[in-house]
Amino acid sequence: MKHRIYPLDRIAITVMAILTILIGLIIMGGDHAVPIVRDFSWQEKRVGMEDTAFILSFNRTMDWPKVEENLTLTPELPGKLSWSGRRLAYTLTEPMPYGTEFKVQLSQVEEVGLSPNVQPKVMQPFAGTFRSRDRAYVYIGVNGEESGRLILQNLTQDQKTILTPNDLVVTEFKPYPYGDRILFSATAKRLVSEGEFNPKLYTVTTGLQANPPDLNNSSQKPPGEIEEVLDNQRYQILKFDLAADGSRIVVQRALKEGAGLGQVSLWQLPTGKSIQLLEKVEGGNFLIAPDSRSLVIAQGQGLAILPLEGSENDQPLEFLPKFGMVLSFARDGSAATMLKFNPDFTKSLFLVTTQGQQTELLKTSGSILRATFDPKKQFLYCLLTQVSAGEEYVEIPYLATIDLATQKETRLLNLPNQRDTTMALAPDGSALLFDQAIEASPNNPEISQTNQGSSVTTSNLWILPLDSSNQQPASVGSGIDPQWLP
Repeated sequence: MKHRIYPLDRIAITVMAILTILIGLIIMGGDHAVPIVRDFSWQEKRVGMEDTAFILSFNRTMDWPKVEENLTLTPELPGKLSWSGRRLAYTLTEPMPYGTEFKVQLSQVEEVGLSPNVQPKVMQPFAGTFRSRDRAYVYIGVNGEESGRLILQNLTQDQKTILTPNDLVVTEFKPYPYGDRILFSATAKRLVSEGEFNPKLYTVTTGLQANPPDLNNSSQKPPGEIEEVLDNQRYQILKFDLAADGSRIVVQRALKEGAGLGQVSLWQLPTGKSIQLLEKVEGGNFLIAPDSRSLVIAQGQGLAILPLEGSENDQPLEFLPKFGMVLSFARDGSAATMLKFNPDFTKSLFLVTTQGQQTELLKTSGSILRATFDPKKQFLYCLLTQVSAGEEYVEIPYLATIDLATQKETRLLNLPNQRDTTMALAPDGSALLFDQAIEASPNNPEISQTNQGSSVTTSNLWILPLDSSNQQPASVGSGIDPQWLP
C-alpha cells in the first residue's frame, strides 16, 4: 500500500529542505552578525547624583582596551571603566553637573577575534543620550500673592511656578528623591489669620519629569496637583522627616484632647500603608538615616539609632552618649555630622563615621546651624554664627567650609546681623543658596515665618556660586527656607 503525500506535506518538506540548506550555508560561511550595543542603561533617562555608573551591553565580547580608547562623552564627564563578559560599566569619578545633556559615542572598535584565521568584525557605531536633572530649587514665598506658598524656580528652564494654592500657608517641606513631588505641612490661611497654626501634611507635584534609570516607565504630571497625606483631627503635627528613598515619613505629633492632652509621640507612615505608632520611642530632634530604615533621635544624654522595621522590642542599633543632635549625613551613609554641647556652654561639631571614628572639627561659643557634605565628601559647607565682642550678646552668621582631611575652616561669606538664615548646597556642589529674613515688627506681624518661628516682613534669596573664580553672591528674589531639588 502506497503512502499518499498530501499537498501540505509537500510544502512542509520543501520548507524544511530550504531551512537545512540555509543553516548549512551559515555554518560554512561563519558568523556574519555585526557587533552592536544592545542596551544603554541611561538611554534618554534623567540622571541624578545618586546615579553613579552606566552600563553598555554588547552582543559580542569586545576589544575592551580599544573601547576605553574610543568611548567619548560630550561634554566630558570623568570616569573609569570596568568590564565583565559582554558588559561595560562606566563609573563617574566627579560630580555630574545638573541641567546638562550628555552624548555617549563609540565607534571603530572590533570584537575579540574568535580564532587567528577569522577577521574580527568592527562594531556598528553607537550614539546615546541622557540628561542630568534640571537645576531647580523650592522656597516659601513672603510677598504679595506668593506669601506662604511653595514656589519652584527652575534655573535650567528659566521658569518660576507657584505650586500651592492661596488658601494654604506652608510651614515646612521636604522634596521627594526624584524632585517630582514635595511633601509639605500647611495650615489654612483663615486659621493663621486668627493666630492658629495647626498644619496637615500634603504632597504637591512639581511638574518636573522623573525618568530615573531604575524605573522603566515614567510619568510627568502637571505642577500643583495636591494630595492630603495626614490630617490634624486628633493630633497636632509638630515635626516630620522624609526618608531618602521616599519610602516612609516619620512624624512627631501631640494629642489635642483627652487624658493624654499634649502628649508627644512619634509615628511612621510607610508608603501605601496606614500610620503606625513607634512604640517606646521618645525623644526630641530626629532624622531618618540614609538607609531609610533607621532613625537617629536625641534621647536623654545622647543620640540613639533605632530600627524602623522589625518588632517593637528591638533594641537600639547604637547609642552615642556624647552627642545631642545630628545635623546631616553623607549621601552614602558612611558619615554624619553631630553636635556636642560642652559643659563650658560652647558647642563642638564632630564628624562621626560608620567605622566608629569621632573627629572634632570645630568648637565655638556661637551656633552651628547647618553642616552639609559636598558630593565628594571632601568638605563640609557650614552655616555658623560668631558671638560679637561687646556687652550685648549678638550672634552674627557666616558661611564657611571645613576641610575634612585637615579640619581647616575657611570663611566664605560674612552675613548681616540676622540670625534667621538658612542654607542649602546644590546636589552637584555648584552653588550655595541662602536666605536673609527681615523680621516683622510686633505691631505688624506677617504670615510667613522663619524656621526659628519669627514672623518676617520680607526675606532675600541669594545664590553663591562655588564652581567659578567669581564667588560673589547674586540676589535671586524674595523667599525663605530655600531648598534645592535632589
